[in-house]
Formats: sequence, structure tokens, C-alpha cells
Amino acid sequence: MLRIAFAGTPDFALPALRALATGPWRLVGVLTQPDRPAGRGRALAASPVKRLALELGLPVAQPARLASEVERAPLRAWAPELLVVVAYGLILPPAVLSLPRLGCLNVHASLLPRWRGAAPIQRAILAGDAETGVTLMRMDAGLDTGPILRQRAVAIGARTTGGELHDALAALGAEMLVPAIADLADGRLPARPQPAEGVTYAAKIDKAEAHIDWRESAVVIARRVRAFNPWPVAEARLDGAQLRIWRAHPLPAAAAAHAPGDVLGLVDGCLRVATGAGVLAIEELQAAGRRVLAARDFANAQPLTGRRLG
Repeated sequence: MLRIAFAGTPDFALPALRALATGPWRLVGVLTQPDRPAGRGRALAASPVKRLALELGLPVAQPARLASEVERAPLRAWAPELLVVVAYGLILPPAVLSLPRLGCLNVHASLLPRWRGAAPIQRAILAGDAETGVTLMRMDAGLDTGPILRQRAVAIGARTTGGELHDALAALGAEMLVPAIADLADGRLPARPQPAEGVTYAAKIDKAEAHIDWRESAVVIARRVRAFNPWPVAEARLDGAQLRIWRAHPLPAAAAAHAPGDVLGLVDGCLRVATGAGVLAIEELQAAGRRVLAARDFANAQPLTGRRLG
């Protein structure tokens, strides 16, 4: 029976771990990142992968790095023939990459070589890509540079949020994983090098990127709102206070007589705001310390027409 180890940390990795736990092989252990402070009390919290692994009764190891033999000892003791990696968050050194006889298989949330790196889902939406997908890749020493084993594409809808795309790609990756492992074990999963053309890098998201610049076009701002839902959430300023924008869409309407950020009023249940090009129609928003409200309810409680968002 094939011995498989798993490495992952956030929610994105959970469908894959569940799929592996029900497959026709032996899941011998799980690597995940160390517990981190979380919440207002900053108490140490286990990663989503650790919580699921413990529920499944699987051995768990949490090395801060994998640079030394001591840190790699649990993985070596498990003696996996294949290591499946999904959003683990740590660089795998050559000593780990070469440990399983079938190598290390990575589930990556883009159509490589586009969007190598940490935040492929958000970057695809921010760039206005029409599609993205999942790549199963044999890992090498580079950053998402290994040969491609399988790919499947999905369309990015005009209203798709980062959270919705995250969930869809996580499920797709898990769906692809089981038959791919079976083919890999039987020698029926050929790898092909990534093309040299079309390489882009998905840098880690900085919270500062969530701040809306109303001088940008409504199309660009709407992408920002979608990409950063549910984290870090696009935001503006109203009288110096935070105003989070959860859902919005662009309108081609001109607002030539208004400065970017001017609130034009409530139309068809949406708050319309002038931008550098076009109008942004806000559907859901949230004042600091308050709950998320539909634009109509927010406007009824706090009239905004004629005011300017920063």
C-alpha cells in the first residue's frame, strides 16, 4: 500500500487532506506550520490542517523550518513514498524533495506558469483574468517552477469573489488529486516542463493594498473589492473612520461633474460613488465595529449622498 505524507496549513488544504484520508493508500503523517497567536487574546491556535489531522487520528509534526535533520526527523520516520503539498507555507529543501521515491506533488491554485507564488487567487482577480485553475506539479527547488502533471481551468465570473474562487479551486484540487496519485503510482502520469513564456508572480497580499484609491477606474476598484473579499477586505475612509466595502460592481456611467470619491446617491439599492473612470455601485458595506449591511440599509441609517469617501 502506497505510503503518503501530507504538508499543508490553511483552509485551502482541507479538501485535499480529506480526499487523501479516504483514498486507497496509507496516510502516514501530516506536516503543518507551528501554532500561531490568533484572535484578540493572541492565544496560540492550531492551523486548520492540524485540527483536521487530529480529528482523523493522524500523526502531526510542526517544524518551524525543515533545514536540519532534527526538523526533518518526523518526516523521515514516516518513510513516505509520496509527499503531497498544498499551501504548506514553508520552503522544501532538496533533502525533503528527494526523500519520497515518487517525489513531492504540489496542488497550486493557478494555471502555471501564470501566478507562481503566494497569492495566485487574488492576483488573478486583480489582473482581470478571464480564467484560472489548478495545476498539479512535481516540485523542484524553484518557486512553483516544477514540471506540470495535470491542469484544469475554471472561468472567473464577473462577480466572483476571492473567497468563492478559493473554495472552488480547493475543491477542484482535491477532485484532481486522487486519480492523479493513482496514475503517478502506476507510471501513467507524464510530466511536462512549464513553458518559458507567460511567467508571472503572485506576491503576498499586503493589507495596505486593500485601501481604495478613488482615482482608479470603477472596473479596477471593483476587482479590488472582489479579490479582497473575505480578506483583507477593501476599505475607504469616511470622516477618517474605516469603511469596508464587501460587494460592489462597476457602472459605465460618467460622473464628470464630480470628484473621485463623491457619493452620488442610492440608485437601485446601490450606493453610487464617482471614480476616476465610471461609477462604482456599492452593494454591501460595513462601518468600523458594526455589522455588514446592504447599501440601502446603510444609507437609511447614515445618509451619505453628497459626501466624499477617502
